[in-house]
Amino acid sequence: MPQPPRRKGRPKGFDSASQPTTIQALDRALDVLDALAGASGMTLTELSTGLGQSAATMYRVLATLEARQIVEIEPQSQTWHIGAMAFRLGSAFLRRSSVIERARPVMRELMEATGETSNLGIERNGDVMFVSQVETHESIRAFFPPGTISPMHASGIGKALLSCFGEDQLARFLRGRTLERFTAKTLISAKALRADLLQIRSRGWSFDDEEKAPGMRCVAAPVFGMQGEVLAGISISGPASRMPDAGINGIGALVKDAAEKLSYGLGAPAAVETQPG
Repeated sequence: MPQPPRRKGRPKGFDSASQPTTIQALDRALDVLDALAGASGMTLTELSTGLGQSAATMYRVLATLEARQIVEIEPQSQTWHIGAMAFRLGSAFLRRSSVIERARPVMRELMEATGETSNLGIERNGDVMFVSQVETHESIRAFFPPGTISPMHASGIGKALLSCFGEDQLARFLRGRTLERFTAKTLISAKALRADLLQIRSRGWSFDDEEKAPGMRCVAAPVFGMQGEVLAGISISGPASRMPDAGINGIGALVKDAAEKLSYGLGAPAAVETQPG
């Protein structure tokens, strides 16, 4: 019987059906990094309890990562944090796409024009991952550090990206998915979400009206690449008190213009239809 072709990047003779494909200790270390990335500092006890591991096991993992400067400890509080090497490794991901580098001046202009924080996000495994941010100078502001994950149905950028999905792709996204409620305004039915996506396609920008966090609003638009494919979403986020109903259309026009400017800089066709394809 002919053997199936070997997938590139795997050793000869490797059989994933009979040989384990993961390393338990490495999995455990990545669990630690994931936990620390989502917190502002965790103690050894918090980590061991949260991950269901003994304190001794957790300490060995932390000590190994600390030796490579991937994590570090705050001596006074005895809390563990992400280290400088982890930032360096994460930055390598950001360098993979020119969209992040090219977006910075456009995002800064958008922040200055609106007075609110500008964000850049991409689709990642069915969620939005924020990859860049230019913060406003206001004391009260939206904050999405790079690497933050947010559900697409309750995010301005997420809905802007969803508006570019083809019907089959959107159907796959919605199939078997529970649209979690975060506030009274979250769109939790496929029907409501589809209706909102039609409006987004029509005007070219999305509106998160306190759908993820009470009191916070977001306006976003999709960014396209050379083949007319959607690459990312750019947005403005801020308190509803500074983004009243009367100003949303104006902000939408600015965000759409910024997205078109960035798309042009990435080589997108002169006019990209924000219709499902």
